[in-house]
Amino acid sequence: MPLPLRIFLIVVLSFTTVRPVFSITGDETDVRQLWIACRLEKVLPFEVFNSAMLHYRLTEGIRKKNLLTIIDFSKPSTDKRFFVIDLQKKELLYQCLVAHGRNSGENIASSFSNEPESLKSSLGLYLTAETYTGKHGYSLRLDGLEANINDNARVREIVIHGADYVSREFIKKYGRLGRSWGCPALPPEISKEVIERIRGGSCLFIFGRNDSR
Repeated sequence: MPLPLRIFLIVVLSFTTVRPVFSITGDETDVRQLWIACRLEKVLPFEVFNSAMLHYRLTEGIRKKNLLTIIDFSKPSTDKRFFVIDLQKKELLYQCLVAHGRNSGENIASSFSNEPESLKSSLGLYLTAETYTGKHGYSLRLDGLEANINDNARVREIVIHGADYVSREFIKKYGRLGRSWGCPALPPEISKEVIERIRGGSCLFIFGRNDSR
């Protein structure tokens, strides 16, 4: 191969080498810089984001490594406490209302459970799985990754779905969102779009303060 052509190929390949989609150290300073870069300071406490990132870094089997979904159940249901973040682009893609389980509390979720038929939300880290259409319409199955915390998610049929009781109109009437049987239910007008974005192997982290322990 002529030398000029060989040099040209080396240069081209150097620019087309596949790089990791996303990487970050466990250093809290790096995580804080990412939190700031994603412009989350006014909507998501650093404590919550840092906890989500710690879990994210220790998780295997993530296929959509650029996406991280966080639910902050330390906030009241009247707040937009569901966040989808593109870690690679450093962009907040979605922020919306989300319901918690009926027996987890009224406006604020303060009691969580992994037990079937508890009608409570479960905390911790999940991987999003396959979609299906059921009684709540287009829905997304979740696999809980933490033993005794959320690993009964499949058995309990904890899924992401849309629900009419997740709306500003419901809040105006009752002072809080409606509640699910443990599922993180979303506003119906955005649920399908969000599910399509995060399905198939992205991380979901649910944060909360469990007063029942």
